[in-house]
Amino acid sequence: MSDGKILIVDDDSNICELLRLYLEKEGFTTFISNDGESAVRNFDDYNCDLILLDIMLPKLDGWQVCREIRKKSDVPIIMITAKGETFDKILGLELGADDYISKPFDSKEVVARVKAVLRRANLNNNDEKKVVQFDKLTINITNYELIVDGQQIDTPPKELELVYHLACNPNRVYTRDQLLDEVWGFDYYGDSRTVDVHVKRLREKLEGVSDEWSLKTVWGVGYKFESKSKI
Repeated sequence: MSDGKILIVDDDSNICELLRLYLEKEGFTTFISNDGESAVRNFDDYNCDLILLDIMLPKLDGWQVCREIRKKSDVPIIMITAKGETFDKILGLELGADDYISKPFDSKEVVARVKAVLRRANLNNNDEKKVVQFDKLTINITNYELIVDGQQIDTPPKELELVYHLACNPNRVYTRDQLLDEVWGFDYYGDSRTVDVHVKRLREKLEGVSDEWSLKTVWGVGYKFESKSKI
């Protein structure tokens, strides 16, 4: 039985075939796109569980593909690129990517990262419903839903996991390193700017919704979900 469907997007056919080989050996079903336009079409056609997305692509680049996918889906996206500058990593995360791998990469590491991202994005299979509620805010980690003032807000899995983790422990201050370890996991190779980017995106969704709670920066330390009273 397949472990999931992966869309590999890269204009280098050798890289695509190498990734296909490693992923299919692990039980994944793979699809390949060599340009941005076919990537968007194939995503719609195959309903993939995760996208491995290169940045430098013909027709539509990886940034544009990421934007198009995020308009309609929160499917996990791992960006793969030859570029290693911090700006590129931050931009990818700003657009809603879940992880980031720089070329040259070790194929076994890519497989491990794919499994880790899918594991974090998968719904909880047991019957326990994991929901935390505050005034005008519901975070449902079982169904991966964020309800703000009665409206469901499209939210990438990692953002939802971050705000759920903070909201489950209201008024507790977390350092960036603690959040990287507890939300992203030991297998994540990013830096603390990753947390800052995700908090910024969450604030755009949550700012000013209620006077009862807020996402606070504790200068020189990290972040906390500040609450006056939990429902």
